[in-house]
Amino acid sequence: MSKKIRVRFAPSPTGGLHLGGVRTVLYNYLFAKKHGGEFIVRIEDTDQTRFVEGAEQYIFDCLAWCGLQPDESPLHGGAYGPYRQSERKPMYKEYAEKLIANGHAYYAFDTPEELEAMRKDYKTAENPAPQYDGSIRMKMRNSLTLPATEVEKLLAMETRYVIRIKVPQNETISFNDLIHHEVSFDSNVVDDKVLLKADGMPTYHLAVVVDDYLMKISHAFRGEEWLSSAPVHILLWKYLFGLDQMPQWAHLPLILGPSGKLSKRDGAKFGFPVYAMNWTDAKSKELTEGFKEKGFLPEAFINLLAMLGWNSGTEKELFSIEELIENFSIERVHKSGAKFDFEKAKWFNQEWIKKLPVSNYESIVKKCFTDKDVKIENDEYFINILELVKDRCTLLTDFYDQGVYFFKAPIQLDSEAVKSKWNNEKTDFFQDYIDKLNAIPTWNTAEIEEAFKHLAIEKSIKPGELQLPMRIMLVGGKFGPAVFEIACKIGQEETINRIKKALPIFNA
Repeated sequence: MSKKIRVRFAPSPTGGLHLGGVRTVLYNYLFAKKHGGEFIVRIEDTDQTRFVEGAEQYIFDCLAWCGLQPDESPLHGGAYGPYRQSERKPMYKEYAEKLIANGHAYYAFDTPEELEAMRKDYKTAENPAPQYDGSIRMKMRNSLTLPATEVEKLLAMETRYVIRIKVPQNETISFNDLIHHEVSFDSNVVDDKVLLKADGMPTYHLAVVVDDYLMKISHAFRGEEWLSSAPVHILLWKYLFGLDQMPQWAHLPLILGPSGKLSKRDGAKFGFPVYAMNWTDAKSKELTEGFKEKGFLPEAFINLLAMLGWNSGTEKELFSIEELIENFSIERVHKSGAKFDFEKAKWFNQEWIKKLPVSNYESIVKKCFTDKDVKIENDEYFINILELVKDRCTLLTDFYDQGVYFFKAPIQLDSEAVKSKWNNEKTDFFQDYIDKLNAIPTWNTAEIEEAFKHLAIEKSIKPGELQLPMRIMLVGGKFGPAVFEIACKIGQEETINRIKKALPIFNA
């Protein structure tokens, strides 16, 4: 590609970062890195009514956790700043005024009451939701219908007004999308979008075009929901800079939930996260759980997102970020929506837990233990335990349940699982086994198992009938790695104590 690759992610600081947003970041990032380009984050904070304190920092925290660091942003700097739209406010009016001067936009002085009356007065069976468009604009109060002297007077009085684009009628507006290919729109169904609001702030439509031009953005990847805005943006590119300057667009398919586009409601209803990290709503104080806090590794989160709408053309599913960069191509992004499957997401996480050295996530798992008042006094022992149970963990939070019994005796025992087959012979076996354990000179797995099996043969009891009770004595339930390995790890004294404490419960 001859043109320098520059892509951008332009979120609004209004709330949690949806996994669809992170996927947009990821595809931008992979494309840029594949082609030796630059990835920019630009904060679109022009809608001050929706601005949420802390949301911008949250976005950067999410990207840092994912390992998707921008080359340029409000935090990282760069040659094309400022990177917050609110700090670029003066330049937008200049471009809006240029559109007016060239006959492609106009001042609109309509009050909210007049706009409401328009929606009511021009409502018909054929047009149940009238828009401010080519069929309506000449019936409204704007610089196209008012005398020039009155327009000048209103502007001099600093009357509140907006600037709207003047969409031409009876035209076909087309562009080539990298995913959807040729896309066309009838201009007669496109309304005259507001470009500059009454507070002087630009709307998304004007700001995104101006900023993409000034920041030399070569490719713009955004969600499919923005396709309907494409004709307005194409006209702005045409009127302001020329279509040859317009970035190549790719409108990414939606991520689908159980009932349409994946939403926060789906997560709440079905019990899975939809945000990258925990987000607490500033008004309601409602906490929405994130993938990070649910126990996902960033490697797994990135991997599963990449596969939601893209494939490498092979059967391979597990990709590191380096492998994704090497294999990614926008041509292999699907046109249709990708269905989010939480069970598949957990599979990715389980595979990455097994794949990575435990040192990659030791500190995270340790916090799960210490938050529940489990003291970790020996790091080497802790890492050994993580290695022992990692294949049994789907989420990082699973390590606690799968490993806590190595650090403290279980509070409850699932004695019901063995009581129906419990008898005096088994009680006698474990009482004698305590003596055998006490006599083991070198405490290791082989000695513990050999004493167990010899005693079982001596007492004519099948070892398989005794292993489940021993497992429940040591860990509390029917889970965990090899029972003799558990005994070896927790030590001679602790193993004997747990057996002694369990026998009265089993005999009750």
